[in-house]
Amino acid sequence: MAMPSSLLWAVDIFGRVYTLPTVGQYWELCKDAQLEFKRVSAVKQCCWGIACDHQVYTYVFSGDVPIRYQEETYENQRWNPVGGFCEKLLPSDRWQWSDVSGLKHQQLDSFTLPSPHWEWESDWYVDENIGGEPTEKGGWTYAIDFPSTYTKDKKWNSCVRRRRWIRYRRYKSRDVWAKIVSHDDPDRLPDPFNDISTGGWEITEEPPGRLSVWAVSLQGRVWYRENVCHHNPEGSTWSLISTPGEVAQISCGPYDLLWATLWEGQAIVREGIDRNNPQGISWSTVESPSSENGIMHVSVGVDVVWCVTKDRKVWFRRGVNSHNPCGTSWIEMVGEMMMVNVGLNNQVWGIGCDDRTIYFRQGVTPSELSGKMWKAIVCGRESDRSQTGSSTSLLSAGCFFTDDIQNHTNAIIQGDADTSSDTELSSIPTNFSSTPPTGAAASSTGSQAAGAPASVTVDPLDSDQEAPAASANNEKAHLESRKSTNPNPPAELQWTNIDLKEAHRHAVLSIGTFAETSSLSSLGMFSVGAEEQYGADEHPLWAWVSGGGCLVDLHSPLKWFAVPSGLSSSVQSLSLSITPAQTAAWRKQIFQQLSERTKRELENFRHYEQAVEQSVWVKTGMLQWWRNWKPHKWMDVRVALEQFTGSDGMRDSILFIYYMFHEEKKYIHVFLNEVTIIAEVLKEGKHSFALYTPERTKQRWPICLAATTEQEMHDWLSLLTMSCCESRRIQGPPSHQAIWSVSCKGDIFVSEPSPELEAGPQPMPCDQMFWRQVGGHLRLVECNNRGVVWGIGYDHTVWVYTGGYGGGFIQGLASSADNIYTQSDVKCVYIYENQRWNPVTGYSSRGLPTDRYMWSDASGLQECTKASTKPPSPQWSWVSDWYVDFSTSGGTDREGWQYAADFPASYHGHKTMKDFVRRRRWARKCKIVTNGPWLEVPPVTLWDISIIPSSDADDEESVALWAISDKGDVLCRLGVTQQNPAGTSWLHVGTDQPFISISVGAFFQVWAVARDGSAFYRGSVSPKKPAGDCWYHIPSPQKQKLKQVSVGRTSVFVLDKNGNLWYRQGITPSYPQGSAWDHVSNNIRKMSVGPLDQVWVIADKVQGSHGLSCGTVCHRTGVQPMEPKGLAWDYGIGGGWEHITVRGNASEAPRSSAPNACESPTEPMGSEGNGRRGKTERSRTPLLVSERQEVDRNAVNC
Repeated sequence: MAMPSSLLWAVDIFGRVYTLPTVGQYWELCKDAQLEFKRVSAVKQCCWGIACDHQVYTYVFSGDVPIRYQEETYENQRWNPVGGFCEKLLPSDRWQWSDVSGLKHQQLDSFTLPSPHWEWESDWYVDENIGGEPTEKGGWTYAIDFPSTYTKDKKWNSCVRRRRWIRYRRYKSRDVWAKIVSHDDPDRLPDPFNDISTGGWEITEEPPGRLSVWAVSLQGRVWYRENVCHHNPEGSTWSLISTPGEVAQISCGPYDLLWATLWEGQAIVREGIDRNNPQGISWSTVESPSSENGIMHVSVGVDVVWCVTKDRKVWFRRGVNSHNPCGTSWIEMVGEMMMVNVGLNNQVWGIGCDDRTIYFRQGVTPSELSGKMWKAIVCGRESDRSQTGSSTSLLSAGCFFTDDIQNHTNAIIQGDADTSSDTELSSIPTNFSSTPPTGAAASSTGSQAAGAPASVTVDPLDSDQEAPAASANNEKAHLESRKSTNPNPPAELQWTNIDLKEAHRHAVLSIGTFAETSSLSSLGMFSVGAEEQYGADEHPLWAWVSGGGCLVDLHSPLKWFAVPSGLSSSVQSLSLSITPAQTAAWRKQIFQQLSERTKRELENFRHYEQAVEQSVWVKTGMLQWWRNWKPHKWMDVRVALEQFTGSDGMRDSILFIYYMFHEEKKYIHVFLNEVTIIAEVLKEGKHSFALYTPERTKQRWPICLAATTEQEMHDWLSLLTMSCCESRRIQGPPSHQAIWSVSCKGDIFVSEPSPELEAGPQPMPCDQMFWRQVGGHLRLVECNNRGVVWGIGYDHTVWVYTGGYGGGFIQGLASSADNIYTQSDVKCVYIYENQRWNPVTGYSSRGLPTDRYMWSDASGLQECTKASTKPPSPQWSWVSDWYVDFSTSGGTDREGWQYAADFPASYHGHKTMKDFVRRRRWARKCKIVTNGPWLEVPPVTLWDISIIPSSDADDEESVALWAISDKGDVLCRLGVTQQNPAGTSWLHVGTDQPFISISVGAFFQVWAVARDGSAFYRGSVSPKKPAGDCWYHIPSPQKQKLKQVSVGRTSVFVLDKNGNLWYRQGITPSYPQGSAWDHVSNNIRKMSVGPLDQVWVIADKVQGSHGLSCGTVCHRTGVQPMEPKGLAWDYGIGGGWEHITVRGNASEAPRSSAPNACESPTEPMGSEGNGRRGKTERSRTPLLVSERQEVDRNAVNC
């Protein structure tokens, strides 16, 4: 199966492994049915398990991106006066075949596959690349001696040379249970194992996908699996970890939490786990919560610990965190369980002691880690689908009620009864000796031998109203479980009033007390006759559950607790046969018919006079305004929006801002049909937004207003945005030609381009473009002129545009009712800890008076402590604690420090004698949940994406879409069409190194940039051969490392890491790689080349009236076939913009034959030019920049 986004894993009493998707309602049986398992431990990308033969197996999901590992070795040669370079080396030299250091002997035939689960992709071949530059044929690099700095050029003193040989191996055992073999003896493990746990993926991001796998043998010894990561999913060897006693069971959390249980009943906690020592250092002992009954089972999460004692009581450990992994005390929870399991986000599952049903702990939040109540999962199995009709679908989940029982239960448990069929099935006997008494939260069910099973049907929504109305305590919780029918039930079930009990014991009757004595034993001992397939009316009996790969989204209700819908199989098959493409075609046809009908109806009434000629509508409010004069500060103002409806039915609006100046009342006004953008901004922690007009865009000085609450700000934003769209007669979703952009905040904006935008000799100024916001939150957006739009979030999640509009704060008439979905994004907030070296104390937090703050931002100009740093806006919430970031550019030491001679300087990851200061970066993750016209495209996460700016083609013709995964793999999306923009699957395109940027041109020219800054061209890409055949290495501009590439119709532009924009010369159909690079401009952050070869960029250091502005949208003017680089820059909206794409704008205006001699010559942004102006230049000088001028700190940045 392809890797889904989230799965709950479970093992039934017969050893069969099932999975339950968070978006599904049915348990699906794992493919490998021959194996029987005892236990499994799952994470997102894989699952580890112990089979009944006590051997360890791993199940790795198949995916569009293969798991590849690069083997390498070096061939070394020395120059000989007689024969030149040869294989004869000096006795003191390295081996002829060695690793990169020369210390290890590595011949080509010495490399073998680590296990039968791998296969070779190809034979050995020479790497002809060094540091992003192509080498001469043969791949040799030269040096004076071993070891030294190698160059691609042979010199007169080059006495040695070497070249790198590469071979890839691929992991092939995916979607199957792969046996973990021992290298010492492939037929035996160190010990037979009886428990396993996986976790630790949050300890470090290097290497990618790293996991901690812990196992317990039958002899009570603990083993750790070394080197488990993405490119080595089975690990390498088992290491024995010493323990203070014989261990029975173990549990590992996502971070550094590891608990185990001893046979004597105590728990032991591993301390000292970190990125440099994932195995930990020592053990600490924690006593059982009950002196009579020891701990039988334990499970840990991020900062929680749950356990089950030998009397089946469930306990929660209080006070657990990174600094105190042992916690402080135990709290008893209601219910009796065989085992519990903590999954992602500290969500908890358990298996009932008597009924073997899986329960989910509802109400677990960061503020209430213990949750509120247990709720039974009533999903049926996938195999039951074919056996269920409209009424028997209830039986497939093991649930059936007659009318009187269901009505009675509804009165008992308010809010927990799901709407279901009340149809009585006369063919199914029901045997209820008595109805449950009032106050009972458990329903009576039959065992396998007696009667039909039954269960309370429950509401999938988690709310505080789920407790019975009879309860006087809001914290009262119930265990909704299936119990055997008892012919002599007690008069009343004694339940506790609260779900949290301190460690002293209360006299509470066990649930198991009321179980039928002839029911299945809770110890799991079954007769031979019981080991047969479940009937269609029986729920599975579970032995183990694992939620380590199950992400429960609190904003999306689960379907696990509701009886599967009673649709007949014919209706289900009909609904499943309707494809998204057919649905989109129907909608398009209906929309066209409605449009034609509207036009026809309006024509009949065109001669009628308007009933209302004109009306005025006013909205007023109190806001704050960032005043124009110095000192700049916020001042209270009264704001009035006046909206006029003219005789033609069109509306226009004026915004008045009234303020006091030297005790005199004054005002400024803005015509909303002149407003070019309304954007939410971050300014001094206020709920603020900015209004731009063309004149204020030139000045880089918008009107900034702030509201007292976030809701008030969103109300004004929604109203003003809708008024602006009405004034400009813009409504509905963006067109296929729209220009998309993303601000530094992640807000998404679109602009409808006019045909004059790309026309010469007098193009429309881009500061007059109107931008409107689209709901959602993304890092980048890419589009084409056929309406295919994809986006990537800060957490690398992929989203596809649904065709809707609105979302976020845009509600009502300005937003579409459908095609709006919940969207989330996660990003990191960074702060820096700075220290200076002191001759007495060494490095300390006491710096010089002229130094930066000891806790600061990256610039060092603003103080940012852990306590004072807040999420970017109130919409964001923290989802992690502060942690040291070891992925900082330049490298770090083992503790995350970077060293330099002074602040600010170039930092490096090792200490030298001249380093007197150091810093380290701390990160904390935050999450935003919003909505917009976006649907997730799981499961591959991406770094970059490019869609072909296609010409007029058939709607059903596939669209070329290329992407780079967050690990650097190159992918090609198959099945992308205008009707199905999400496509069907990924096709992996092999590379020798990770890539960071890719772009596909209008004629399938695919260019890419590798992580080392080198450029590549993909040959022979066509609609019939979507992946092409091979990569051609293109030399980079001299001494420059590239970071982005964009290809239009014929033009190719690249951007280097120093902000320089380059154009590729000499590209022809017969020689598509081009010949040379030509410099165009500097101070560029991002760029986009469109289907007309138009060039748009996000530029830094653009001149404004108050200083320099960073993150400004700029348009390259004068782009013509004879002048593909263009002539000058036209400046648009900004600053505070991060990304722009014009790949959809193929609207071509008639080109004039007159030569465009009016623009100024090429002038790099950031340099002082002569500012020459010609005929078409507007009445302002070009916004050229002086490097000596500082960036304006009052300018609005998102």
